[in-house]
Amino acid sequence: MPFFKAVLLDWVGTLIVPKWGPTRGRPRGASWIERSLTQVGWEASSAEVARISAALSAAGKRPDVAEGWAGADLSAAAHQESYLRWVMAAGLDCILAEAMYEALCDAVDNVFAVDVEPTLGALKAAGVKVAIVSDIHVDIRPGFAKAGLDTHVDDFVLSFERGACKPDPAIFRTALERLGVQPHETLMVGDRSGHDGAAVEAGITTLLVPPLTHATEKRLHLVLAACGVAGC
Repeated sequence: MPFFKAVLLDWVGTLIVPKWGPTRGRPRGASWIERSLTQVGWEASSAEVARISAALSAAGKRPDVAEGWAGADLSAAAHQESYLRWVMAAGLDCILAEAMYEALCDAVDNVFAVDVEPTLGALKAAGVKVAIVSDIHVDIRPGFAKAGLDTHVDDFVLSFERGACKPDPAIFRTALERLGVQPHETLMVGDRSGHDGAAVEAGITTLLVPPLTHATEKRLHLVLAACGVAGC
């Protein structure tokens, strides 16, 4: 019998590779910028990509920009406002900035880690309820549907829909209520101590894994081990 009746899973950094780094406003890789440049028909040379990346990184370190990301995922409007502050500080052209924002908001354009499907499948088979608890400004359900993972998830608790972001314990309590489980019956899994780790304040046992950097990394066997569930 599983040790827990439910598992709450973070999304970005836990199940998918972030399109930007752990600190808001710092792009993780060049592909995001390169694709946007190509989309608008502009030069996408390595030098131009590096220039834009450096400008965004520098802008992301500005106190006003960094502070502007606080609460950005409470609504779509708040996120867009924070993004605009960032790209304006970086001096990006508005056409490119718009293309990049579309890429940033595309919840379907993400690759899940290779161990997500077997982990969710094993939890489902064991009768463990699963909820995705994410600080996000867009609906990520279509991404799960595209990957064929939507049937493995019982509920989605998204910050922009609930009006609460981690580390606010309210978002974890909402997940518990929607799944019909108690804190001691639940495991929270995430990659950020200051956000996902706050689930302990709601009485939830919490497992923190290193942030996902590549889709081939396997870390979710730790979730099955913590639940006492055999892998598929």
